[in-house]
Amino acid sequence: MRRQVLEALEEPACEHSTNENLKVCARPKPGQASGGCSFDGAQIALLPIADAAHLVHGPLGCSGNSWEGRGSLSSGPHLYQYGLTTDLKESEIIFGGEKKLREAIGEIMERFSPPAVFVYSTCVTALIGDDLEAICREETRKWGVPVIPVNSPGFVGSKNLGTRLAGETLFQYVIGTSDPPETTPYDINLIGEYNIAGEMWEIKELLDKVGIRILSRITGDGRFQEIRWAHHAKVNMVVCSRALINLARKMEEHYQIPYFEGSFYGAGETGSSLRKIAGLLKDRELERRVEELIQEEEKKLHRDLLQYRPVLKGKKVVLYTGGVKSWSVISALQELGMEVVAVGTNKSTQEDIARIKERVGADTELIDEGGSGSILKAVRSKKADMMIAGGRNMYVALKEKIPFLEINQERHTAYAGYTGLKRLAKHIAHTLSHPVWQLAHKKAPWCEGWADDR
Repeated sequence: MRRQVLEALEEPACEHSTNENLKVCARPKPGQASGGCSFDGAQIALLPIADAAHLVHGPLGCSGNSWEGRGSLSSGPHLYQYGLTTDLKESEIIFGGEKKLREAIGEIMERFSPPAVFVYSTCVTALIGDDLEAICREETRKWGVPVIPVNSPGFVGSKNLGTRLAGETLFQYVIGTSDPPETTPYDINLIGEYNIAGEMWEIKELLDKVGIRILSRITGDGRFQEIRWAHHAKVNMVVCSRALINLARKMEEHYQIPYFEGSFYGAGETGSSLRKIAGLLKDRELERRVEELIQEEEKKLHRDLLQYRPVLKGKKVVLYTGGVKSWSVISALQELGMEVVAVGTNKSTQEDIARIKERVGADTELIDEGGSGSILKAVRSKKADMMIAGGRNMYVALKEKIPFLEINQERHTAYAGYTGLKRLAKHIAHTLSHPVWQLAHKKAPWCEGWADDR
């Protein structure tokens, strides 16, 4: 495990490899896990594999991501949404939890017959020394089904580091272990697209129109079998920032699959990503079809957005999210005519921050500290009209009577692609023009002499 963690911290494809002042990714400091630990990151990356069983080896409290805990949707199996855990008690923590882990794996096999079981280590089981790899190896032989260790206990680092360790797990144990029934010249993998609220389905619809096939979904709405043959793809697109960049880099080195980082938030980013895929597939006819699709979709989008533009034009927004959304959503908001006056960067990589700066003006404030106080300060100082952030900031916005839109992994609305941008415009316009904000800023009836007038 130590070797895997060090490799993830020193990932050559990360921006640290080209920055002399940053030799490796920052090591965690006490308290930083409040924004998501490595165990959380590994689960986020692997849980969307819908037909696999995901077993948390640790105390019950570590298994917080259970039924509908996240917005990743499945078009079929729902085994991934079960909160499976070994539920270790004090006695197992003292004397070891290996027996209980074997019993849990056996129960899962007999009850669900999954194609694979991912077993997640936690801080407790890593510290007491349970040999996860040896147990998984023996259980694989016993049942004839892959039982895969995910060595990413929370104390080793941040959520992003955990996501990389999950990518390492896929590369080491899953990818390259099977072959697809057939291949085409237009097979690609989507890496780091988690099908939040069904966004991957919007993307797939676009790709289908021009004949590009998603060979492996890694991991939104994914199936274990299709990820095993991901090494046959012609192009890898890394959708979610650089969290799984190590997986894309290793697949390029071992299987000669070129990769690029892209986004589907906003018309400009969507068009750019489609063009890059077609360019890497090196097919002139495909490039022509992609250009036709982009022109057709943008023309339709322009017509659909006309009704929302009067409400959105010139409105100031504070954007507080992380990862790829921190820069790609900026482009989407600007296309809607809005002004991004502050952006959260505390979970962004150095490259994310560089992309943010390319898209905003010098007057835009970069919020590099977490916490509601920093966001509210930016809203007030910039006189913002609304806040777009993760769900944990929703109640802060409501208490302060600030129009709010949730755009995090727990959301239930898809905003990717051309259809997603139209949906985003509709929701922002409705949020800004809702009459509740006029009522909320009025004095309460008992403060206006309401009782005396009766």
